[in-house]
Amino acid sequence: MALLTWQDELNTGIEVIDHQHQRIVEMINHLHVARHSLEPMAVAEVIDELVDYTLSHFAFEEELMEEAGYPFCAAHKRVHEVFGKRVMEYRLRFAAGEDIADELRAMLARWLFNHIRGDDQAYAETVKRHLNRFTREHEEGRWLSRTLRRLFG
Repeated sequence: MALLTWQDELNTGIEVIDHQHQRIVEMINHLHVARHSLEPMAVAEVIDELVDYTLSHFAFEEELMEEAGYPFCAAHKRVHEVFGKRVMEYRLRFAAGEDIADELRAMLARWLFNHIRGDDQAYAETVKRHLNRFTREHEEGRWLSRTLRRLFG
């Protein structure tokens, strides 16, 4: 399997999310390189980093969706939870001595690209509108005055 390449069609238009997705693609490619180095410790480190980063990304993404009022946030979060359990199973299999690197890499690549094209694109407009509104309010000073009123009456 060749290294993955980022495709512009995967961009959500939310810069921070797109950078995180690109970082996950880089980590999936690192898994491929580590697997072919035949160094089990390198593979273990990449798997741990990849899983931890992806779960952190999910938490960040869920927070953005919630803040933006995305109506399908709970369903999206459930998709993340199911995926997280699936990845943890791979982690356990690896810890038990099974060579799962290529299988995990293929699954991650398929899942990630399909998830971005479907589930993530579905929330993108709602989150972009929210971020744009927040930016405008912040630039105009309303954010500060609203926050001060909320905190100090």
